[in-house]
Amino acid sequence: MSLFDGIIGNASEVDNSTIEKELEDILIPEENVDLAFKLVRDLIIFTDYRLIIADKQGITGKKVEYKSYPYKSISRFSVETMGHFDLDAEFKIWISGATEPAESLEFRKDKNINDIQKALAQAVLNQ
Repeated sequence: MSLFDGIIGNASEVDNSTIEKELEDILIPEENVDLAFKLVRDLIIFTDYRLIIADKQGITGKKVEYKSYPYKSISRFSVETMGHFDLDAEFKIWISGATEPAESLEFRKDKNINDIQKALAQAVLNQ
């Protein structure tokens, strides 16, 4: 079911140790993955210090853009849930001083958007 969820745009939780191995060149020493979600091919990763969005590009997904947002630089975020006619949910993140969102992620029929929002709230508010 989680593979199917990822294909149709739902975020599915991913094993932390698998992500730590995949990001061994990105993570700093002593940085641990707390929580990770896969959204189609992309990843949303919560570590001890930051939020990392891994945007896999191209046909093979070998090219990856890693966007790193230290929790202290995130000034606000929003979650827009699905409606009757709007069939996707949206998650937006703003960084300090920006008027436009730094990140905007779309989810379809997703129950994990609330888990992602809670994880980000906990990380940002505990700074």
